[in-house]
Order: sequence, then C-alpha cells, then structure tokens
Amino acid sequence: MSTARLHRRWPELRQTLPFHRLGNAPTPVRRLTGTVRDDLWCKDESGYGSGGWGGNKVRKLEWLLPEVRRRGARTVFTVGATGTNWGLTAALYGRELGIDTVLALIDQPEDEHVREQRRRLRASGATIHLTRTKPLTIAAAPWLFLRHTHGLRPPVYLPAGGSSPIGVLGYVEAALELGEQVAAGELPEPRYVVTAVGSGGTAAGLALGCALAGLRSQVLGVVVNDTLPLGTRDLVRLAERTATVLRRRGAAIDPPPLRLVSIHSYLGEGYGHPTPEAAAAADVAATAGLRLEPVYTAKGFAAALALDLDGPVLFLNTYGPRP
Repeated sequence: MSTARLHRRWPELRQTLPFHRLGNAPTPVRRLTGTVRDDLWCKDESGYGSGGWGGNKVRKLEWLLPEVRRRGARTVFTVGATGTNWGLTAALYGRELGIDTVLALIDQPEDEHVREQRRRLRASGATIHLTRTKPLTIAAAPWLFLRHTHGLRPPVYLPAGGSSPIGVLGYVEAALELGEQVAAGELPEPRYVVTAVGSGGTAAGLALGCALAGLRSQVLGVVVNDTLPLGTRDLVRLAERTATVLRRRGAAIDPPPLRLVSIHSYLGEGYGHPTPEAAAAADVAATAGLRLEPVYTAKGFAAALALDLDGPVLFLNTYGPRP
C-alpha cells in the first residue's frame, strides 16, 4: 500500500476498531530557538486532549477506552508509579466515558512533581492501591481483580503506559500526521526523532508510522524506566505486533525495516531519579517555551541537546500538564 493510499484509507482502517477522538489534531510543530542546536524542532503533544490532562497517553486511550466499552466492562485496572502520568490520564478520560479506574502504584523517588501528581490522582476519582514494588504488585493483582469485579465482569487490564499493540496505534497516527506536516512544508524531514521511553508504545508507534509515511527519520528512544524490558528489539517487536493488527484490519502494508534505537545512557540511577543533565535541559527548554518534567521529558530533551546528531532533529514533547 502506497503512503498516499494509506493516508486516504486511514479513516477507514480506524473504523475497523473502536475509536473515540479525545483531542484536536494535528499538534503543532515549531523550530526551537535559544538552544545549543540550530536545527532542533519540536512536535508538541502537551496540548493534545480535551479535558484535564494532555500529552502522549491521550492518543493511546483513544483506542483503548472504546475497546473497554465494546467489551462491556465498567472498570480498568492498570499499573504505574506514584507520580504516574499514565494513571492520571486513564482516570480522567475514563471518567468522561463512564469507566472507573483502579491503579496499583509502586514507589518512586519523592519530589515536588510526584507530590503534585499524587494530589491530582486523589482528585481524579481513581481507586488507588499502593503496592510499593513490582513483585508485590504482581502478587496482589489476582486479589485486586477479584475485589474490583462487578457481577461476573472483572476489570480490563491495561498495560503500563497503554503500550499494547492497540494503544501503539495512537502514535502510528501521530507519525502519519507528522508525514503530512513535512509534506506541507511546515518543517523539514527530521533525520532523527527523539522521545522519552517509559513503556515503549510511543517510540514503537512513531517508528512504524514514520516507515508507513515514507519518512526516513530514525527514532531515538531515550529510556527513562528500568523496570521494563525496553531494548531496541523489544520496541521493534511491539511495533511489529501493531503492524499485524493493521494487516488483520485490511491494511496491505509491508513497511521497510524500522529505524528505531533505544538509548539507555540518560536514565541516571533509575526510574524517577533526577539527573543534572535533565535539570539543565529543563531550564533550556523553559527558555524555548517548553514545560518539561524531570522523570521523562527532561531526560529525553537532554539527549536531544547533547547527542552528536546531524540534523534536523525533532523532539517529541509528551508531557501534558493542565492548570
């Protein structure tokens, strides 16, 4: 299937799976000034979303929440850390669609960002279980499923970050959108697309979508999470599973080899641990009009600033705060 034909057929393919639009596309692209790079661009996902929170998780939920409703479920069960953007977004948008959210949360280093997230989580209406560690979460999961079963309907499990093959479709669509923006002359074709990797779905979707859009951009996934397997092969495998979903829905696609690499050198001591590079990158981003947080986007932006890359370089801002 040609790139142009895929663009034309995308609305049709989208109708073969449950889908509910939650944000306004396309998200803007712009050149970033005042940084150490003169070839740095941004696609800003922070404003994507119709309600109390934005960012990259909303695009995944556009596919995941309608599937939950199709299955007749009233509750989703998902996991994250105490400062989870994913859990907050799932709770807020699930509530809009009449779906309750149950969260099992593991500990992460406490700072002002995490404390503010916990306040938002409590106000979101989600049911929160502090399971502290990954092993304890796994051990508690059967009991939590039973506790939150309504009648004979258990909760639907959504993986961390919404990074299932269905959820990944959100960033296939975003990359097709990027291809249209390149074609329209809004920005040059990026040689590299840099994004933070917490659960892998955004990077996997971008890589598959760029390939399907005919872009030669290489996706650099800056890993910020040491609790999940997020090597290059893991991300490519997730993208390939998403391509299989599209084929089963009638897309005769045969994408070229995916241009996708995961980078682990900006993680620091582990998930949620601050790094000096990320703090400095957040300050630089602020001068360019971007608000970043220390767990994901500041580490990703640090890589975009520091890596020796021949441009143009596109940074995907996935943070979605609201006042």
